[in-house]
Amino acid sequence: MSDPGISNTPVPRSASSMAVFDGRTFFEKALVFGMQHGILDPARLDAIANDAPKGMVQIARYFGSEFLRPEIEKAKDRIVNLVSLNLELLSGGDLAQAAQALREHSFMSRSKAASDMLKALIVMPQNTHFGMNEHGGFSDKHIPQLAKWSLCTLADYQAELAKRQQVAHVIEAAIWLAEPMGLGADDLEEAGCDAEAVIRTALLAGAARQTQWPDWVAFQKIIANLRASSAKKAITLAYPKALPAAYKAAVGAVLASMQADLPKILDAALTPQKLFNQTPAFVGRYFWLEDGLSEVDHFDRQASAAWHKTTAGHNDDSSLLTLFLCIAASSPGKTLLTEKTAATLVRKIRKSGMNPALSEQFIAEHAPVQHQSDYLRMWRSFVDDAQATLESDHDYKLHDALALLRRECNVSD
Repeated sequence: MSDPGISNTPVPRSASSMAVFDGRTFFEKALVFGMQHGILDPARLDAIANDAPKGMVQIARYFGSEFLRPEIEKAKDRIVNLVSLNLELLSGGDLAQAAQALREHSFMSRSKAASDMLKALIVMPQNTHFGMNEHGGFSDKHIPQLAKWSLCTLADYQAELAKRQQVAHVIEAAIWLAEPMGLGADDLEEAGCDAEAVIRTALLAGAARQTQWPDWVAFQKIIANLRASSAKKAITLAYPKALPAAYKAAVGAVLASMQADLPKILDAALTPQKLFNQTPAFVGRYFWLEDGLSEVDHFDRQASAAWHKTTAGHNDDSSLLTLFLCIAASSPGKTLLTEKTAATLVRKIRKSGMNPALSEQFIAEHAPVQHQSDYLRMWRSFVDDAQATLESDHDYKLHDALALLRRECNVSD
C-alpha cells in the first residue's frame, strides 16, 4: 500500500526543471555553503547577524526613512543585493571563494564595497560629446540613481559598466591624441566637440604629418595635401604610434568609419566647405578650431587686417591683455572671457605654463607698428606682476588668480 503522503503521479519534465531552480540570492547561497563546509564559524555568523540589522537601518535612513516599515523592507532587499553583487563579482560565482570573503571581511564592508562600485559607475560618462558629461564625484543628486542600481543584477551592472567604459575610452583616446597637438581636456570641453570628431581629425592630421591642431585654414590644407598625395599613392589611415592598448578598440572603430569617409574626403570635385560644412552627414563629424585668431587667413590678409579681425576692433588695455594671455597660454585668442573660461585658462597655465614670448611675437607680426612698443611694454608689465600668481599651485581654489584676471583683463560674470 502506498504512502498517502506521497503521490505516485509522474512529475512532468517542466516541473522537474523548476525543482532545481535556486531563487536564493548569491549571499544566501554563499552563507549556506560556508556553514555546510565549515568555512563560517558561529562567531562569524553571529557577527553577520548583528551587522545586518544595523546596515538595514543605515540604508533605510540614507534612501528615505528608518521609521517606515516599507523602507526597512526595501533596505533589507538592498543590503542583501549589495552584498551579493560584491561577493559574486569578487568570486566569479565560486561559492567557496565567496564564503571565504564573508569569513575574512565584515558583512557591512561588502555592502559598502558594492555601494562604492555603483557610485563609481553612476558618475562615469555616458556620452562621447565633451561638455555633456558631469564632472566631479558622487553627490546627493545621484542618490535616486543609486537607489535604482542598488537592486540591479550583476549582469545589469556588468553590461552598463562595459557600455560606459567604451564611452570613457573614446573620450580618453581623444584627449590622448589632442594633447600633443596643443589641446587639453578643458579646451575640448570648452569647444563642445564630440570625442569621435576629435579622433577623426587627429588621424587625418597624422596622415598628413601635421603636428598642431588645425584651425579651418589649416584643416583645408590637410585635405588638400591628402588629395595631392592620393593622386600618387593610396592613402592609409593607421593607428598612432604608442597608442595605449586600452584605446585601440575605440580608435579602431573610428578608423573603420573613416574608411567610408575617405572617397568623399579625397574627391577633388567637393570643396572642403561644401563637404564638411554643408553636407549633413559630415557636419560636426570632424573638429577644427574656430575663433577670431585661428580664422585669420594668413595667406590672403595683411598684418593690420589680421590684427583687426583678432581683436574685433577692441583695443582697450583689458581686451588686449586678455588676448595676449590666451596666446601665451596657447589657447584660442579671445578678448573676453567668461568666469568658466577664465578658470579653464588658469588651470591650463598651471598645468603647462605660459610662454610670454608667443604674445610678443604676435604683437611684432600683427600689431600696428606705431603701437607695438606700447603694447609690448604693457604686456611685459602685466607678466612681471601676474605670472607668479597665475602659475602658483598654492592658490588651489583659483581665488587670487581669478581676482587678478577680473581686475586686469576682460572677464564677464
